[in-house]
Order: sequence, then C-alpha cells, then structure tokens
Amino acid sequence: MRRSLAGVALAVTSMVALSFLIPLAALVMSLVKEQSVTAAEQRAAALAPVLTLTTDPSALRESVAGLDATEHLVIHLPDAPPLGTSHAPAELLKRAQQGRESISQEIPAGWTSLQPVVLPGDRVAVIENFVPEEDLTRGVKASWAVMVLLAIGLVAGSVMVADRLGAKVVRSSRRLAQASRALGEGDLEARVDPMGPRELREAGVAFNAMAHRMTELLAVERELVADLSHRLRTPLTALHLASERMAGTPESARVEAAVAELETELEAIITAARTPLAVGPMGHGLLGTDLHTDPHASHGDGPRCEAADVVRRRTAFWEILAEQQNRPCAVELTQEPTAVGLSDDDLAAVVDALIGNVFRHTASGTPFGVRVARTAQAVELVVEDSGPGIPEPDRALSRGASSGSSGLGLDIARRAADVTGGSLRIALGPRGGAHITVTFALAPPLPSERGPRTSRRRPGWLRRR
Repeated sequence: MRRSLAGVALAVTSMVALSFLIPLAALVMSLVKEQSVTAAEQRAAALAPVLTLTTDPSALRESVAGLDATEHLVIHLPDAPPLGTSHAPAELLKRAQQGRESISQEIPAGWTSLQPVVLPGDRVAVIENFVPEEDLTRGVKASWAVMVLLAIGLVAGSVMVADRLGAKVVRSSRRLAQASRALGEGDLEARVDPMGPRELREAGVAFNAMAHRMTELLAVERELVADLSHRLRTPLTALHLASERMAGTPESARVEAAVAELETELEAIITAARTPLAVGPMGHGLLGTDLHTDPHASHGDGPRCEAADVVRRRTAFWEILAEQQNRPCAVELTQEPTAVGLSDDDLAAVVDALIGNVFRHTASGTPFGVRVARTAQAVELVVEDSGPGIPEPDRALSRGASSGSSGLGLDIARRAADVTGGSLRIALGPRGGAHITVTFALAPPLPSERGPRTSRRRPGWLRRR
C-alpha cells in the first residue's frame, strides 16, 4: 500500500509537471528567438535614416560600428560590393531589391532580416542583419535545466510526502492487523494504540472496545460454567450419601465408582472454567448478572422470589440427607414477606451452596441450622453449624482460593447478595462453628402483594430433632 501510494503520487505529479514543463519550454524558446529577431530588425531600422543621407562606405562603416553589429550587419549598395559578409541567399536579396519588401526569414545558419531603403535617383539599397543560430537559442538550455530541476524537486517532494503519509497509514493498518491476528490466536490482552487517519483511529477504538467486551463475555461464560457445575454438587452429594447407605451390597462398589468418576469430571470442569483469563477489572453477578446494578433501583420488572419459600423447599431436601447422617437440623423462617430481587433458581443455588458446604466440611452428626429473618430493609439468610469453623474468612471469600474445594460456594452467595445490594459476613457461631449471614436487600412490593404471611416458624434453633 505504501508503494502504491508513492507510485500514484509519482504518476500524478509527473503528469502535472510535464503538462506545464513542455509548453513552458516551448514558450521560453519562442521568446528568446523573438527577442533576438526583434533586436536585429531594430538595428536595421536604426541604420535606414543614415543610408538615406549618405552612401559613403566609410561613413556607413562608422554607423554600423556605432550599432555594435559589425559582424552581422551588412549593407548592400546598388552598383557596389556589399559592406560586410553577407549570409542571405541571392534570391532573397533580389526579391528585397526589386520588390522593395522587408523580408525576415529563417535560413540554414540562423535568421536573416532584409530591410530595403530607397535612395535618391530611385535606387534601392538593402540592409541585411544576420542572427546566428546560437543567438536564437542563447540561454534556452539554462532555462530548461532550471525548469527540469524544479520539476524533479516537485516530483521527489510529492513522492516523499505521499510515502510519509502512506507509511503512517500502513503502520496503523499493520498494527491493527497484528492485534486482530493475536486476538484470533487467543491473546486476550491484544490491544492497539489508535493512530493514523481518523477512520483508522475509529477502527482502533472499535477494536479495543470489541476485544474488551469479548473478554468480559468469555469471563462471564466461564463463571457461568463454573457456577452451574458447582450446582451439580448438590445432587452429587445426595448420590454419595445414597451410595454410603448401600455399603455391603453388590451394587455399592459400582455406584461408588460411578459417583467418584462423576465427582472427578465435575472437579475438572470447575478447574478448567476457573483458569484465569487475561481480562481487566470487571464485575458480573450470579450466572452472568451484572454486579454493577444499582442496589437502590427497583426490581419490579426483574426477577424476584420469596426467600422464605425457597429456603423452606431447599431445607426440606437437605433434611432428608441430614437424617441419614444423624445431623440435627433446625429451621427458623420469618412470617413476614421476604421478596428479594433474585430468581428462585439463583436463591436456591445460594442455599444449596451454603448447606452443601456444611455437609462437605463437617463430620457426620454435626448439627446445623438455617434461619431467614426480616429487617426493615433487608432479608437475612443465616446458615450456622457446630463444626470446626472457617479459620480464614477473607481467603474463603476469594473465588477459587479455598483449600480442599472448588471455592465457588461462598462466592456464589456473595455475588447473589451483591446483585440485590446486600452483603455476606462470616463469623464464629456460639459453638465455634461457621456462622454465615447473607443479607439481601428487599425488593419493592408489588401492587398485588397482600399483608403479613402466616408463620412458618419451626422451633428448636440448633436443637436436636
């Protein structure tokens, strides 16, 4: 492209230069020739008055000498030899004498000008002024050389300017192409520095925006895969407990092997999805929801669910597994409305993640409890157990940083709370176990919502059933 632009500039400038140079060169040559011929005619006309006064050869030679044209000015007197060396053809001289006409004509050696003068007695003398060829082209070659040099300089300058502009355009295009190739090969950090013409700068800005958005979407998709994979831990835990109850039966070994293989594959999926991506700072909520949602914005048009209802359904599922492991389970649900800005599935994932952690990280028989409480502006979900607790709460909240697990459960709960404008806190319970409180901001009430709900309270917080 750079060579093409330089070639176009060379062709265009050369044509423009030639279109001016050729006519200008012809004009210069014509002007020089015209000036020389005019000067010769003027000298001949200046000698004519002298010739009418005297025909004395000595006087005429002095007059010719005074005109500074001794070599080229010749006087042809009637019945006398010419004064000087004549260059005019005989037929031209005869025509000028007999026809008494002024003749100015090009001859092989240059240019001749014949001026007849009528003398007393009806005689005719002819003044010949010869202009040699070198005088007709004096200074023409120097003028042509100057014009050629100027034309060459103009062409060279235009080619250099076009080359510089082309280099800038090519450099911008090449960097954009390199960044596109790198992005296509998987380098998510590939960006370009917008430069060059306005169109290429806009293309560079658009490329950077596209690359940034693509990395965001890839990260969201990977987190979605990890979160969905983590949700599969709940039925996997149920299968694992069921296989333990089948111990000693012919099918138990096969079921245990299948569950172990399934758990291995699930861990591989979570690990692959959790591989760091080359992305910038960004936030995404549960299953790809934007975490930058205004916590004070209305969720009337978005997803919503009754937190108490969802917790009741999910704890009913986990109570069956708790009975199989002799785990005392206490559930306490508020009687007030608990609408939050999450879908049933998202909130169920939070409950499953928190209770599933209790089953995975505490011994069989360890008591636990679930509570849903309503405050003025929020709903609190509390999951507490009597296990060893969480020694490093801050590390546990770092996605993928928990030791001995995928590290996604608490992160799912935290991001779900963030979506509604809430928070997650980890503390030690009264019995030294983990005490996790997830706060969800209340969703604005719908016009069709009714008054207080009936009590769904189950007494016995952390009491054996």
